[in-house]
Amino acid sequence: MERQSQFDLNTGDKRYIKGSIRQRIFHNNETYYFVLKVAVKESDLANSDDEMVVVGTFPVLSDEEVYIFWGAVREHPKYGKQFIAEFYRKDLPRTEEGMILYLSSDLFSGIGKKTAEKVIHTLGVDAFLKIMEDPASLEKVPDLTEDRAKTIHKTLMEHQGLEQLLSTLNQYGIGPSTAIKIYQEYQDEALSTIQTNPYQLIYDIDGIGFQRADEIGRALGIERSSSERIQAGLLFTLKEICMQHGHTYLPVEELIKETKSLLFHNTYDEEIDFYSEIVGLHQGGNVYIDEEDAYLPSLFFSENGLIKSIGQRLKHNEYEKIELSDFYTAIGGLEEQQEMEYADAQKEAIYKALTSSIMILTGGPGTGKTTVIKGIIEVYSEIHGVSLEPKDYEDGEFPFLLIAPTGRAAKRMSESTGIPAVTIHRLLGWKGGNGFEHNEDHPIKGRLLIIDEMSMVDLWLAYRLFQALPNEIQIILVGDEDQLPSVGPGQVLKDFISSDAIPIVRLEEIYRQAKGSTVIQLAHEMKDGNVPDDISKPQHDRRFFPCTQSQVTEAVLQVCRSALTKGYTAKDIQVLAPMYRGKAGIDELNLKLQEMFNPPHDQRREIQHYETTYRVGDKVLQLVNSPEDQIFNGDIGEIVSIIHAKETVDKEDQVVISYDPVEVTFTKSDLNQITHAYCCSIHKSQGSEFPIVVLPIVKGYYRMLKRNLIYTAVTRSKEFLILCGELDALNIAVRQTEVGSRNSKLSAKLTEVVLLKDNVPYSEG
Repeated sequence: MERQSQFDLNTGDKRYIKGSIRQRIFHNNETYYFVLKVAVKESDLANSDDEMVVVGTFPVLSDEEVYIFWGAVREHPKYGKQFIAEFYRKDLPRTEEGMILYLSSDLFSGIGKKTAEKVIHTLGVDAFLKIMEDPASLEKVPDLTEDRAKTIHKTLMEHQGLEQLLSTLNQYGIGPSTAIKIYQEYQDEALSTIQTNPYQLIYDIDGIGFQRADEIGRALGIERSSSERIQAGLLFTLKEICMQHGHTYLPVEELIKETKSLLFHNTYDEEIDFYSEIVGLHQGGNVYIDEEDAYLPSLFFSENGLIKSIGQRLKHNEYEKIELSDFYTAIGGLEEQQEMEYADAQKEAIYKALTSSIMILTGGPGTGKTTVIKGIIEVYSEIHGVSLEPKDYEDGEFPFLLIAPTGRAAKRMSESTGIPAVTIHRLLGWKGGNGFEHNEDHPIKGRLLIIDEMSMVDLWLAYRLFQALPNEIQIILVGDEDQLPSVGPGQVLKDFISSDAIPIVRLEEIYRQAKGSTVIQLAHEMKDGNVPDDISKPQHDRRFFPCTQSQVTEAVLQVCRSALTKGYTAKDIQVLAPMYRGKAGIDELNLKLQEMFNPPHDQRREIQHYETTYRVGDKVLQLVNSPEDQIFNGDIGEIVSIIHAKETVDKEDQVVISYDPVEVTFTKSDLNQITHAYCCSIHKSQGSEFPIVVLPIVKGYYRMLKRNLIYTAVTRSKEFLILCGELDALNIAVRQTEVGSRNSKLSAKLTEVVLLKDNVPYSEG
């Protein structure tokens, strides 16, 4: 089937106006959103005015040009009649004479009238579209030099290409913001790239998935069995399944099976050699094949790079040794000073941490992990004669590095130890799309590194961290192996533990200060697959309120109202749920909880962002990392101010959010980076503790009723845990041991490192 050109605009039933810009009433330089006053020259509107307000996204505008805008008229309740433009295009000359004049204008440097005539007479009235689609069409023009051909194509693309691209992509439901990403990626080649292989968009452009690219491909006449479509389907399937399920690889047979389902819904008769297509992806550097398994290259090299780093650390112990007698002297002095006594398991953990290049400390809630962390720092300071005061190191590097995956976990770590702690991203000097400041060529400086909440660290981040650490630094990994694995691919802590490659101490005893907590006791029973017989009996720090799925939302609201009457605030109360959709989902609960915690008020400013209303005083959750503002995915803040557009210099609505201790100003277009946090997902709560946790649990969450998910939620409670819902649902979750194992070779390869390290040097690959 011959591929069709999609660059002739199909406007459908959209109305249009043609005119020139008379006034720019408002614009946003970041989003290209404009409000324009346009002098109308032509229109197909029933009652067209001589002048209209046009609203839309216009990345390229010139006051000297005439534009055609397609869209519809609406009556704005405040601003009156407006034309909402969905797409637009500069009004190109349509006659030969007009096209020759345009091409020989000052816009096209070095192109005179005679050259322009040759181009138009050779290529016809569709010359401009032909050139933008295929610059090689200029080779047909007699005596046209290569330099002049490049000038014509480049100038047309600069002045018409983005508008043409916007018009083309609009037909496939691709909005201006994504179209701009495409243009920025490919520049002059944007249209030809889409025409030649729209599936390339999947690899290069965030926000373009297989279905969207396939829709363009079908419109262009790309065959169902074409190599570019098959390879795109394979790569998309590999990415999607790894991201959704946390796998680091897929067996090739499974990849082919899932791709067949995507491409042909398991009904096809084409003779397709999927193995050859996978080899093609491997040769192109898009997929890495390891034995019978397919990896995304970044995951393969992260896995093997991490193994190499661990292997080197297990072989080289380049740190200052300590004698057992010195250790007992230091630990005894610390116990005397703090008027406490470490348990044998805690002493073992502290000693092993100080005498190992790398060590794992794991245990459930109340088992004393924080006590051990503090002990490690204090004893290290005493034995090695180093100060714990950062101010004593104004001319040098502070030897202790305390880090965690999230800002809240780092803050909690700092409060419990008295030592500054930061996020992993901040320690590495994350620069957004430009990667990390620290790497193997520019390592971090320090002597002792402690990583808390290690279960949250995915394979990519673990590799980047270990890559940036010097060989001589001692590393302690702290985490609860029974909590949820990382959101990103891999199960790093679990694999480290199961490999038996790294020294490990498990803390299992619940210590005196935690024994009075029935929440901690509940967590440990759940970890062992049990729900206590007294779960329905009120305890001093937990309750279970039985209710049906239709009643659970009101039960949650009633619990929160009761907490408010007792002096607690929205900051103290955290509702956690496992799913976003449904009547008991996060989205619906946030709507109801906002009404209760922060209802509308004449004196309380608010702003609308699509279907969501944000008010001053709202509790919000950060959804993306923003290292330049020192805020990260999962941070919880409060809206402290809303500034309306008419009150700002840039004429844009602004929302100021306090993420203790920083305040960040968001424009309205940035509000997709936040959501309400009265209720948040259990995944987003990891690394945090809250005075009161309210946990709805009903059979409607069936797909998410997993032991490690509910265990993680329960262990977020610091003072009170309130369970609302169905006892059967809780029992189902606690009995559910099949938590969806992840494909990972990290454990097996680390075990191999241990077997080989004394005899054979370990090398990557």
